[in-house]
Amino acid sequence: MLRFAFFIRVISIEILLHVYIGWRIIPALPIGSPFKWLAAFLLAASALLIPLGITARYIRQQPLSDLLAWVGLLMMGLFSSLLVLTVVRDILLILLYIVNALQGVTAATMADTIALSAIGVPVLALLLTLLGIYNARRNAPVKMIDVPIAGLAAALNGFTIVQISDIHVGPTIKRGYVEKIVATVNGLNPDLIAVTGDVVDGTVPQLEADTRPLGELSARHGTFFVTGNHEYYAGADNWIVEFRRLGFKVLMNEHVVVNHDGAHAIIAGVTDYNAGHIDPSHTSDPAKAMHGAPSDILFRLLLAHQPRSAAAASKAGFTLQLSGHTHGGQFWPWNFLVRLQQPFVHGLAKLNDLWVYTSRGTGYWGPPIRLAAPSEITLLRLVAEPTAVES
Repeated sequence: MLRFAFFIRVISIEILLHVYIGWRIIPALPIGSPFKWLAAFLLAASALLIPLGITARYIRQQPLSDLLAWVGLLMMGLFSSLLVLTVVRDILLILLYIVNALQGVTAATMADTIALSAIGVPVLALLLTLLGIYNARRNAPVKMIDVPIAGLAAALNGFTIVQISDIHVGPTIKRGYVEKIVATVNGLNPDLIAVTGDVVDGTVPQLEADTRPLGELSARHGTFFVTGNHEYYAGADNWIVEFRRLGFKVLMNEHVVVNHDGAHAIIAGVTDYNAGHIDPSHTSDPAKAMHGAPSDILFRLLLAHQPRSAAAASKAGFTLQLSGHTHGGQFWPWNFLVRLQQPFVHGLAKLNDLWVYTSRGTGYWGPPIRLAAPSEITLLRLVAEPTAVES
């Protein structure tokens, strides 16, 4: 009941925002009345299709479910750009009104600017949406990162880890998309593969065929997996069983020791930062993941879906944490909001003695759009940190 009430509130806000866009843009369009009515109809259709896209997963009939998801989520992306550009337009018009008033210029002189900007908003929104679709749907490029590690064993110098994260296999990401990821990862011939959560957006029966290619991932020391928040929305226990069947080494607040040419490394993983709210037995605990680990092994890797695990990981003595979850914001301007929740948005950063790498994600969530936040398959290479030379 609470979830339904929340959904109704969200939809009500979404409808009001569509009304705002229509109120600010349609009357100002320098086109005939029939075209304005058409614009109003398309905006009303968007307000209807977005909720259908969000709830399409509950429709069992295929391909209707996926079709509604595709259309609704594309409209969500277009609506986002329309909303942001409408707000930006209003701010600029207000500033222009103020400047003109200070200069004694009448408001009537702004008629052309108002009309042209009203056309510019939907045109630019459509162009941004098309660019975002291309960025989201293309093969995720490989991003190479060197991580300097103090006291790194000689045998681990050059050790490679391929990280994939936030694929979100679901209504718009299917088997073909996954197969391309697997082919790219295997082509890098990594020493270890790290899958840092949010692989799926649906249940095992719905997505089993689409996730099956992940079983072909190949690395010298295997594929390690930790849960993300979306695994819990889709039935984490069932997915853990399925990923183990595919050959993943699922780490649930635990670690393993890897022997690489005589040098040892600790590979640990924690459940999602918020997992305990859904299943108390899955409460995320980096300290527990280190319990019983040999104290003489200096390189300690933690897989943690959310960057927020970094504070506890630093206290637990980890060397490097690999995370995802943020999508790098996925598309502007929502990347700025991510900073309000997470300590790191993307890239390599340091917290005390802990290196933290946050992936922008290998897929996308919701609208199939990425703007100023490209997807990635990350190839991390451990390198020995240069020893300081005293003068």
